[in-house]
Amino acid sequence: MAEYFTFTEIEQVAQAIRKRLPFIPRVGLILGSGLGGLAAAVRDASVIPYTEIPRWPVSTVVGHEGRLVAGELESQKVLVMQGRVHYYEGYSMAEVTLPIRVMQRLGIEILMVTNAAGAVNPDFNPGMVMLIVDHLNLIGMGGLSPLRGPNLDEFGARFPDMGRAYDRELCALTRRVALEKSIHLYEGVYAGLAGPSFETPADLRFLRGIGVDAVGMSTVPEVTVARHGGTRVLGLSGISNKANLDGNTLTTHEEVLEAGHKIVPQLEALVRGVLSRI
Repeated sequence: MAEYFTFTEIEQVAQAIRKRLPFIPRVGLILGSGLGGLAAAVRDASVIPYTEIPRWPVSTVVGHEGRLVAGELESQKVLVMQGRVHYYEGYSMAEVTLPIRVMQRLGIEILMVTNAAGAVNPDFNPGMVMLIVDHLNLIGMGGLSPLRGPNLDEFGARFPDMGRAYDRELCALTRRVALEKSIHLYEGVYAGLAGPSFETPADLRFLRGIGVDAVGMSTVPEVTVARHGGTRVLGLSGISNKANLDGNTLTTHEEVLEAGHKIVPQLEALVRGVLSRI
């Protein structure tokens, strides 16, 4: 397990992918659990399985297909990650976020990151989409930061500011798109936990008490690395299950995947709308 990657190692991975791309991508998309269907909207797609990319981490979780899909979406050159890996799978934080570093070396300017998240806000219901306006980095606060180790000066400063982790212009644009397309877009704070167990009712009450609206096991490390490298970020959570604040309901991964069927059409409309306007 690699705890760190050097700039040279990252560039080697980028070069292996670059040789197989027909263009230089401008926008990167990461698709979370059950949301991989959005990749089907990409036109003239070139597909690269993760297993064919050196050093690239391969997902072991159902609902993460494990492919890079390059093509066009709303006339934008995009590179789509159809599935991601998580810290709980046994990967280091450096391995979890290697794809972000590689995307930056490939020329990605904007990263759209999606996830399936559990509701913490009791007003949220499964099947809705939440615009992430900020996050709570509980994983990083506990010491599991993807920026731990030697700083990669080629990407950014040792101590990056995270005051605007989610790009305000992209958030404003997403709100306008949602209004135009009559999508009820919720907004809130996402908390990133290590997983893989779902949260106890006490966990959820604690998170709600400190201002969290949705919770998941990804995204925050990726966004941290993206911002360290100066990449603009848009984050969207698909709410997969109701808040279990009293312990009377059972949360399953199958429920998460099923909710994705309702969420993907909304996500596709939002992503297409944003891409057509940037």
